[in-house]
Amino acid sequence: MNYITTTELRTKSSQLVETLKKGGSVSLIHRSKVIGEFKPKQDAKPMTKSGIKELKRLAKELNLPKMTYAQREKTYRKHLVEKYGKGLS
Repeated sequence: MNYITTTELRTKSSQLVETLKKGGSVSLIHRSKVIGEFKPKQDAKPMTKSGIKELKRLAKELNLPKMTYAQREKTYRKHLVEKYGKGLS
């Protein structure tokens, strides 16, 4: 299955899913024009040790202040009141 029309999406959705599971891509046709393409989703790669070290290094460079949960909650509530007003429950 290399293409599918917009009217066939309902009737051939199972074939579309099978094609995507096999790793294939399918072009979407609307009014005799290719308007898009369905591709299988790429799996996220797990973090490696070097990636974790890089993330820790970047976090250390930001040098963000330590906050308790109560301080975080207070800051968030203040933001909500400024954005939506005092009527927020």
